[in-house]
Amino acid sequence: MQTILKILFTLLLALVVFISGTGAGYALRDYIVKDQPTSGEAEQELSLYWEVWNRVEEQFYGGVPSDAQLTYGAIKGSLAELEDPYTIFLEPEPAAQEKANLEGQFGGIGAFVRRDEAGNVILEPMRDQAAELAGLLEGDILIAVDGAEVSTEMTTDQVVALIRGEVGSEVVLTIEREGEPAPLKITVVRAIIETPSATWRVLEEEPSIGYIQLASFTERSNAELNDAFEELSAAGVTAYILDLRHNGGGLLETAIDVASQFLREGIVLREDRQNEGERTYDVRGGGRALDHPLVLLVDGGTASASEIVAGALQDYNRATLIGEKTFGKGSVQLIYELSDKSRLHVTVAKWFTPNGNAIDGVGLKPELEVLITEEDRANGVDPQLARAIEFLQNEEYATSKR
Repeated sequence: MQTILKILFTLLLALVVFISGTGAGYALRDYIVKDQPTSGEAEQELSLYWEVWNRVEEQFYGGVPSDAQLTYGAIKGSLAELEDPYTIFLEPEPAAQEKANLEGQFGGIGAFVRRDEAGNVILEPMRDQAAELAGLLEGDILIAVDGAEVSTEMTTDQVVALIRGEVGSEVVLTIEREGEPAPLKITVVRAIIETPSATWRVLEEEPSIGYIQLASFTERSNAELNDAFEELSAAGVTAYILDLRHNGGGLLETAIDVASQFLREGIVLREDRQNEGERTYDVRGGGRALDHPLVLLVDGGTASASEIVAGALQDYNRATLIGEKTFGKGSVQLIYELSDKSRLHVTVAKWFTPNGNAIDGVGLKPELEVLITEEDRANGVDPQLARAIEFLQNEEYATSKR
């Protein structure tokens, strides 16, 4: 059991790099945890813990978890006492996936993973990516990764974790292919796979309106937004619909950049940290859509960094929100990357809109509430987008801003 103690305090005393994200920001510097108890003090304070586990180890009828599992469990249990859903601990594998999502790229093979009705893992290679170049075909069934069997009981995330890895490393996929009598082995060299956060198009219903969907706030989002403005402007677009539905947030720095694309001046948000007072984040210059009519589509999945952008544009009367009330996540987390590549999220502040409106647990109410019914979804109908188009076509935007 002493091994567990050593692991636990190695985590607590380690030199860590913190990356603040998920509605908090993105910074990078060395950080040393200070004022931790000495080993002797810690053992005394945790004596009851060891008393319990000594009894369990002696008497429990069944297998006892590994040292690492016990350490992770102890950390998670302690954090649960804070009763804050956003102060959490991520083990190394989910932590790596989170990091890749925020960076907008990861080391992988370039293939989509899905399940068929029987639970088989189906691979769909992306065009001109590593998997396709290595010979993987759409519809191939994945049965093993580097010799490790892929079962129907595994989650998609677990399968993805097996496939992803360091750029330049090899992974051997064992697949079943229709028409082949025996399984095939395909070796793929992992490459940098970029995951775009923004998609855009000129609307067929109204060619003067550019539609931009932002799925998350990653390191690459603002550059993608610049590409969108460049292409849509060249196509003659004079108004925009920014779709933030189902966007659960991301990096604060990116949220400030995105809001600054539509604002000339002012602040984007206010932040209140315990014992530090208020801090404000200013609009950055150089926006590409400062005067274009603008509608934001929002719903219950619009959260965190998305609400920062929506709240700022709403407060400055710069955009009209259409859809449903947003989620209401107005807290700030720092993300600490620990020595074993696990991550710790810690809530350190609350944020407010430029006008000082609280978001946490409240959300943002759109000026025009439009609901989507199950019948709409079944028929592939999007009344929120349709209302946004109608709003801009009928010059309601100009009237609402007078």
